[in-house]
Amino acid sequence: MTDWRARAGTVFTPTKQPAQGARGMVVTNHPAASAAGAQMLAEGGTAVDAAVASLLALTVVEPMMVGVFGGGLMHIAAPDGRHEVLDGMATAPFAARPEMFENAPPGAQTVGGRSVCVPANLLAWEAALARHGRFTLADVAEPAIRLARRGFAASAYLSECTAEVAADLARDAGMAHLFLPDGKPIAPGQRLVNEALAETLEAIAKEGAAALHEGDVGSSCVMDLARKGGMISTDDLAAARVIPRAPVHGTYRGVEVWGPPPPSAGGVHVLQMLNMVEGFDLVSMGFGTAESLHLMAEAMRMGFADRAVATADPDFVPVPVARLIAKEYAAERRALFDPARSRAWAAGLAPDRESANTTHVTVADHEGRIACCTHTINSLFGARILLRETGLIPNNYMALFDPVPGRAQSIAAGKRVTTSMSPLILRRGGKPIFALGLPGGLRIFPSTFQAVVNLLDHGMSLQEAMEAPRIWTNGGALEMEPAFSDATIAALQARGHEVLRLPHVAGGMCGIAFQPDGMMEGAACWRADGAPVALSGGWARAGVRFWPDARQA
Repeated sequence: MTDWRARAGTVFTPTKQPAQGARGMVVTNHPAASAAGAQMLAEGGTAVDAAVASLLALTVVEPMMVGVFGGGLMHIAAPDGRHEVLDGMATAPFAARPEMFENAPPGAQTVGGRSVCVPANLLAWEAALARHGRFTLADVAEPAIRLARRGFAASAYLSECTAEVAADLARDAGMAHLFLPDGKPIAPGQRLVNEALAETLEAIAKEGAAALHEGDVGSSCVMDLARKGGMISTDDLAAARVIPRAPVHGTYRGVEVWGPPPPSAGGVHVLQMLNMVEGFDLVSMGFGTAESLHLMAEAMRMGFADRAVATADPDFVPVPVARLIAKEYAAERRALFDPARSRAWAAGLAPDRESANTTHVTVADHEGRIACCTHTINSLFGARILLRETGLIPNNYMALFDPVPGRAQSIAAGKRVTTSMSPLILRRGGKPIFALGLPGGLRIFPSTFQAVVNLLDHGMSLQEAMEAPRIWTNGGALEMEPAFSDATIAALQARGHEVLRLPHVAGGMCGIAFQPDGMMEGAACWRADGAPVALSGGWARAGVRFWPDARQA
């Protein structure tokens, strides 16, 4: 699969091809969703219109990753350079208590009705349209409604995801009906139709987010969840809110890096890790060498040590953002690096509860807007139950809370979970140069960290940076993708790293590169069904007559 070659250092030859265009770019983890977004751009919509259309389409064609009954973050940049993050993360319901899972049956925090948090995806998407769009929710929902009603051909990726959790899906009649026809995981090419979801999306198109948060759709969900052991009430849905937040930002090699603030750990700890490695000459070390990978792994371990004790919902826990992203703090931590030996770091390790199953969308329009959005239902197929009347798959966000009371991530009513989502936008001289993000749970922000280094230090093309082999550690084993050589692994082991080879680290990255002349390049990677769709061409020249009057010929 791999072909290593020398260019500006050692770089990776990717599997997929990028797309280019000057009128707009949509990159998602499914071609049908990318097409839905491109349709909005072609009809005169903004990047945000396209992003929401893509996300709604993904709720249909990537049902194992994202849905209306989930949560996420929208990082939006306006043409004038202003940034904002719309926090639509899910929250613990009013009935939640810190000790609620102490005597619960095994798996209750991760599967079934009790694992479901209060969603806010739909509220965030509606708010984004109101603040940055030209179209209504009804306009952008049309492609998703069509896909749900007419159906779409399941990909091998969807089939494999279904097979992975088939035992859990088989326990729920609705999930089994959709994804296990004839008792077997849906096969690649087999058509998946969700008529109930089409009707729900039509209700949302007509009534807006109120259909779920104040109307009949929400009432139906609450009753269905109650039958499955859930605790969400209509009061929970009505109280859900989106919080506009100012992003965090810093610099790396003179480039501005903008990312989401707490409760996301992504922006803060990407900046922290970049600050730590900024003091090393990664260019001369080269990409994929034991020397450079060792330093990046140590930065990850330090970042996770601080994340465990410092990053949480800022409404419940004070987060020392300024300290964490300060160059001075990074210099203090960097001074502790041992280039010859790995070590454990003192602040403690983050429990590995965050699911790797999420989706991401990166969109840009020709007017200068960028929407970089990561959304999820948390685990693969969320709570692994179907709300049959609505066709919705609810999240299992309760799995992300610490079941032990008295800690930063402990359960509390109304509390937002901490996430590793890391939708990043990079600028040079105030102008955007890259926007990127990906799914992958705890592996998200270390993966965007690596992408930034690959782009700015190792001179990779966008496509190479999306697909280049990754590593990950939060203090335990060092996960490494297969493309790294045996010699590199042996050298890392000699430095004290316990290496674990894995087929992939995190999920499908979706990115856009911006050129000074207005050209955009979009790229998606091999770790998902991602596809970039570019809008090129343009309007006819003024005054052109295609068929002159014959009398004037």
